[in-house]
Amino acid sequence: MENEVKLITGTMVTFTIAVAALVLIPYFQVRDIPAPDGLKPYTSAELRGREVYIANGCMYCHTQQPRDASFAPDAKRGWGRVSVPADYTYDRPHLLGSMRTGPDLFNIGVRQPSLDWNLGHLYQPRAYVKESIMPSYPYMFEVKDKADKDETVVNLPPGTAPEGKVVVAKPEALDLVKYLQSLKRNYPIVPADPQ
Repeated sequence: MENEVKLITGTMVTFTIAVAALVLIPYFQVRDIPAPDGLKPYTSAELRGREVYIANGCMYCHTQQPRDASFAPDAKRGWGRVSVPADYTYDRPHLLGSMRTGPDLFNIGVRQPSLDWNLGHLYQPRAYVKESIMPSYPYMFEVKDKADKDETVVNLPPGTAPEGKVVVAKPEALDLVKYLQSLKRNYPIVPADPQ
């Protein structure tokens, strides 16, 4: 019985130390960090797009956290500056990701702001990046003979669109692209020195 008590006590002490070190201390360090001046809250369309991003599992292949040069060549890849805690002020849940099957999307709104490119890339990724292994998302689009005047037609590269048809983006595709375009972390992360 004495060994069981020691084992349970040791387990509880180890668990408490781990929770304090990995959860509580970091929480108290970053909980009151204000949003940077250039970071805006998400609009309702961007929040809907964020839900589409989550529902389609985009964070399983894309991170949103460029790393320091000592860890990875993210700056050389053109993925933007290193992220800081304040960059995620409005993100609940945080979508940092852990795999890099595809490029980091932390700053995709600066690198690729084009609506046409983003919609086309969702419809057929290999038409834009030949070696891409990203799946296409045809259920976010509708193939029609003719688009209605209030619909967004996807301008695809030659040979990609179905013959004699147009590809129209559904609301979830438009919202997802609005979310991706909102990922612009190009504001300064530290205040400028006084003159």
